[in-house]
Amino acid sequence: MALTQRLEFRQSQSLVMTPQLMQAIKLLQLSNLDLTTFVEEELERNPLLERANDEAGGEASADAGQYGEEARGQDDSNGDSLGDDGFGGSAEAFEPGQEEWMSRDLGTRAEIEQTLDTGLDNVFSEEPAEAAARNAQDAAPTTYTEWGGGASGDEDYNLEAFVAAEMTLAAHLAEQLSVAFTAPAQRMIGQYLIDLVDEAGYLPPDLGQAAERLGASQQDVEDVLAVLQKFDPPGVCARNLSECLAIQLRELDRYDPAMQALVEHLDLLAKRDIASLRKLCGVDDEDIADMIGEIRRLNPKPGMKFGSARLQTMVPDVYVRPGPDGGWHVELNSDTLPRVLVNQTYYSELSKKIGKDGDKSYFTDALQNATWLVRALDQRARTILKVATEIVRQQDGFFTHGVAHLRPLNLKAVADAIQMHESTVSRVTANKYMATNRGTFELKYFFTASIASADGGEAHSAEAVRHHIKQLIDSEEPTAILSDDTIVERLRASGIDIARRTVAKYREAMRIPSSVQRRRDKQSALGNVLSTAMSDRSRNTEPA
Repeated sequence: MALTQRLEFRQSQSLVMTPQLMQAIKLLQLSNLDLTTFVEEELERNPLLERANDEAGGEASADAGQYGEEARGQDDSNGDSLGDDGFGGSAEAFEPGQEEWMSRDLGTRAEIEQTLDTGLDNVFSEEPAEAAARNAQDAAPTTYTEWGGGASGDEDYNLEAFVAAEMTLAAHLAEQLSVAFTAPAQRMIGQYLIDLVDEAGYLPPDLGQAAERLGASQQDVEDVLAVLQKFDPPGVCARNLSECLAIQLRELDRYDPAMQALVEHLDLLAKRDIASLRKLCGVDDEDIADMIGEIRRLNPKPGMKFGSARLQTMVPDVYVRPGPDGGWHVELNSDTLPRVLVNQTYYSELSKKIGKDGDKSYFTDALQNATWLVRALDQRARTILKVATEIVRQQDGFFTHGVAHLRPLNLKAVADAIQMHESTVSRVTANKYMATNRGTFELKYFFTASIASADGGEAHSAEAVRHHIKQLIDSEEPTAILSDDTIVERLRASGIDIARRTVAKYREAMRIPSSVQRRRDKQSALGNVLSTAMSDRSRNTEPA
């Protein structure tokens, strides 16, 4: 077989990932906050992009100017009533003929004083420029710019500039450190330990390496740590939960031997083994109940109130409202959609004046990028609306009757219905929220796995099954706690075929404890209620 070279023409189709296509795909999966940030960056980078409200503002300014001309004309027509006091806006007061005295030569200073029959100092005590400067200096600042805030006017007034910086836990502890210690060595050890404190206010359990790294003795580190544990908030710089609670109890002067025994055996408290705790602490039922109540009132994570991340308000991308015909009306939230326009007029003016080829290519690329961005934003909005409408159509039972009627749904079903790819639907549903009559949900919430029906009927949604499990557990009696096997039997009686391990997985995902733990909790709560009722009854039956 001989190898030869030859030329061939071949025609084929292939998908090429152009920069514009990559940009459109990227915009699909952005949330409304990320999209706003991206558009702001493009507005700063591209001179041919402008906000749509800027155009409206220009029209408003033009209308305002036109209104000003009309108002001035109305004032001129009514000038007879305003001109008598010398401050009105009559047309005769501003005629050019009456302003000729300003250009008239008044003569020398002596001639003016002779005409006025007094000195000029008595009439004009200060020069106008000096008086204006003094008045401006004495006047209180009226705008944020004059106070040094940096704003250019009322439109750029930024209220957030007055908000104080958020105090972090490390900064709060560092302020107390500078007051508690004067020796540089102790401050260095304290600052090193503060840097090890996590967001909950805890130190690592082992501080043996701290002394080695700082070149200090273990006793010096312990001494500094003892002072740090007295800082605000109470319980900070503890190495475990027991030490954190002990520090807070010492602060409250409640760390007696009985409370110490309780704090050292928190594992028994977690297991609700009240009998063992009562024996270890050497107290009766009433005292152990009071001690447990004091433990519950303490803060296990004292550092969480400092330096917490600022929460962003969840803004829905889609609104779903009941329609007049019994259906559902789906619409986009216009507040989350950036409005940008391409300034074609500016480009036309520039193209006539630009002479360099480099400048022409720059503005040509800017025009192309601006056009693609506007189209991509429009296509993104249309795609979100199309996907949201199909989700509402598929999950009509949820919007009408609730979570129990949520149907199994996957990306392929929605993609086939709207003739799009599954990856496109996945990007659209990421970080997007829908406001409904039953609350605000992420779009991915409506995509749930299916669980087979026990009688061979329609499959059930995993979210609906979780809701059913939660209802069963919430309605159980303290004397008849449902085990996972019992829940499986009741679900199968309701037509849901599910395994016990799946029930356990759903229960743990909802942070519902096991049947043993629930039995202890509910029996303990029931015992407290009964003891309280008996004490009230005995108190009421005592003779007066």
